[in-house]
This record gives sequence, structure tokens and C-alpha cells, in this order.
Amino acid sequence: MNRFQIQVPATSANLGPGFDSVGIALSKFVTLDCEPAEDWHFSVPVEDQPYIPSGKSNLIYKTALYTAETMGYDTLPATHVTLTNQVPIARGLGSSSTAVVGGIELADHLLQLGLSRYEKFKIACEIEGHPDNVGPAIYGGVMVSNYDGTNLDYVHFVDGLEKLTWLTIVPDYHLETEKARGLLPVEIDYKQAVNNSGSANVLVAALAAQNWPLAGKMMKRDQWHQPYRKVLIPGFASVTETLEQEGALGYYISGAGPTMVALFDQWEDNKEDRLQTALSSYHVEALQVDFKGVRTETITQVSASE
Repeated sequence: MNRFQIQVPATSANLGPGFDSVGIALSKFVTLDCEPAEDWHFSVPVEDQPYIPSGKSNLIYKTALYTAETMGYDTLPATHVTLTNQVPIARGLGSSSTAVVGGIELADHLLQLGLSRYEKFKIACEIEGHPDNVGPAIYGGVMVSNYDGTNLDYVHFVDGLEKLTWLTIVPDYHLETEKARGLLPVEIDYKQAVNNSGSANVLVAALAAQNWPLAGKMMKRDQWHQPYRKVLIPGFASVTETLEQEGALGYYISGAGPTMVALFDQWEDNKEDRLQTALSSYHVEALQVDFKGVRTETITQVSASE
């Protein structure tokens, strides 16, 4: 087995009202540098070691083994995986999905399974339960998907997205998805649900039509989850006020939070500095859409004589 490298992009889910079905891949990555070993081991960055195991309890390994077993294998070749992680843990930028998608890609390469992107997507949904983060992590761009436990349907589009800037506003604390889901209501009024569904429909149509102001407007219209989750983000109102002043078309809580993402169609370099100064208790970073999704590259060994 040659050394190889896997890169998985960060993702941002929901984009406001597209709850559990809309997601986008962004230009931050988890990188897995893989090489043969006698035993499985994950070299984890120091700052992530309290959250990411170095042995077989690592989600990447468990996903890789699940993938292997799904395809009729019961073991995987022992591998040393060195992680480089740009995606903050439990902040709403798809950290668990990068592990799931990375694990599927790892098994695919180690066992030469030849899985299609759709097959990888289906396995990822079986593990995650919903497609909003894993879809764009596999395909790149924007994914609009539905998974009911059996059927998986999706629309993938990328046109015009290179024109946009997606500003991440990341607090310095974790928020577990289950805690954020625990705030959501068990039931919702029928008329409110119809209206919420309409907002999601218009969001998707606006993104596909490259009507960025309308897409941003719909991001702020969500009633599925953001009204309940924003209480977990101190300073939510002041952040949104600052974003409005700087010309954001829209903004939303990314996934379960606590990261917020703002959409801009006009951007200049000094804007990021201004926003970092204004939002000094957060880490502010301007990102672009990742169009490739997960990818694997074989690393050619160079001999000493060369």
C-alpha cells in the first residue's frame, strides 16, 4: 500500500430554513495522511486530543469498518493516519461528517472498493441519519437532499457560487448537536409549517437561480430551528446587527450551531479585518465554496537516490 492523502471539506447545513436537507461545502478541510502500519493509530492534533480518540474508537475507523462490512469485508489493513484539522469540533461546521465521509473514503481506498459518490452518500446517510452535511462533503457545492431511511434523492448545483463569500463567525465554545436538538419543539402549528416550507422552497429556488439577495432574505426567515437555538448563542442579536451594517445579504446558524454564517456577494479584503475587530469575541473567517468534495491523492514515494 502506498501512502495516500484524503481531504474532506467542512460543511454548513440548513442555510436557514433548509432544515436537515440543504448544505454547502466550504474551504476548510480535514486532511488524513495515511500510510501502512502494524496497528491502527490516529495521530491527532494536540488541541483536538480531548475529543478525538487515537485508537479504534475513532469515528473515522468505526465508519471505515462499517463500510468494509457493508461491502462484505470483516477487516481493514492496519493504517497510521495523521490528522490535520482546520474544522473546529462541535461548532456546526460538519466536524462529525468529515469523520464519517473520511472513513468511507478510507475504506474505499484501502480495499479498492470502487464506490461511486452516490454509494458513498448512501452509506454516510445510513450512519448520520440525514444528508445535509455528508452530501456536500462528498460532492462539493450545494446539495439539496432527502433521505427517509430507504430512499435517497438529491439535487447538486454549483453555478455562480464562486461569486460568493461565506463568512463564518465561530464562538470559542462547543455545542453538542443533541443538546441543540433538545430545544426543538415536538410539534409545530400546521400553518406555520406550511409557511416554513415555503421559505425553504424559495431559498433553494433562489440559490439555483443565482438570486443571491433573495436567498439571503430566506436565510433569515427560518422558523424551524433558529428561533429556539439562538438562545444558546450569547450575543446573537449584536452579531446580526453588525452583519447587517456590513452589507450581509443573509445569515443563519450553521447546523446546530453555535457558528453563524453570513452570505456576501460583495467583498473587499478590509471587511474581514473590520468584522474581526467588531466581533472580537469570535473567530471570523471569510470562506469560499469548495467544489470538489472529498478527494484522495496517492503520494508517490521518492527514493533517496533520486
